[in-house]
Amino acid sequence: MSSSEKPAILLVDDVPANIQLLAGFLSDMYEIKVATSGKRCIELAGSIPQPDLILLDIEMPEMNGYEVCQKLKSQTSTASIPIIFITAKDDDDDEEFGLELGAVDYITKPVRPAIVIARVKTQITIKKQQDQLKRMALYDQLTGIYNRHYLMETADLKIAKSFRHDYPISLVVVDIDHFKSINDNNGHDIGDKVLIEVAKLFNHTTRKEDIAARFGGEEFVLMLDHCDLKSAKSKVESIRKKVEELKPESLKVTASFGVAQLKPGEELDNLIKRADDALYEAKQTGRNKVVLG
Repeated sequence: MSSSEKPAILLVDDVPANIQLLAGFLSDMYEIKVATSGKRCIELAGSIPQPDLILLDIEMPEMNGYEVCQKLKSQTSTASIPIIFITAKDDDDDEEFGLELGAVDYITKPVRPAIVIARVKTQITIKKQQDQLKRMALYDQLTGIYNRHYLMETADLKIAKSFRHDYPISLVVVDIDHFKSINDNNGHDIGDKVLIEVAKLFNHTTRKEDIAARFGGEEFVLMLDHCDLKSAKSKVESIRKKVEELKPESLKVTASFGVAQLKPGEELDNLIKRADDALYEAKQTGRNKVVLG
């Protein structure tokens, strides 16, 4: 959710009049999505863009709010969406049960607009803060692509999956050539802009299932899913040419690439080392080239 967008709230109630009531005093501040069944709520919660908050009625036919909440919290893709129950049930046990299922708050009917607005605002603020912390943990702050931490966390899972399903993975270590000279001759601000443009290129030229991450300084790692060494060489050679054509800040920038394909039973550290050794060879033998490890 960017700062220019309204946060999205999903209102879930099988009685349209109840939805209209809530939407009436929330629609000025939030984008409103609507579901009149538990099943539809689960569909909308899992679709992109996801809601930032769900206001969920408990008493619904076929699938009640408790069951919907359990389902949403059991799915990785929807587990982090905060849920506020809105219900005529006002027993302490009901409230405790709802909170134990993972709801963040509980509002009783008949609803009071000021109470709903205040509690919704609180949960949206918390969600924005959590999203920001999550982003800082996963993404490189300068370039906006994944960081080393995310790569190391995710790569082991990708490797395990490739062994289980027997498909190839290739890893690429990239280094921007003579980056110290770029900084020394043009200043660190220009150097940062070069890193941002090159990172953007890596992000655009890799697929959704791949990982493009800043490994540190001017070094990047690309992890190519379902990609053997031959395919990786062709793909990376294309990326190398695109870097050469990029001309960020009107500067001639090139990069060197080391590529290695995962071996049976190999661990991530060794795969990175083999790609890094290939990168070293690329740099020692003229730079601006792709070397296979």
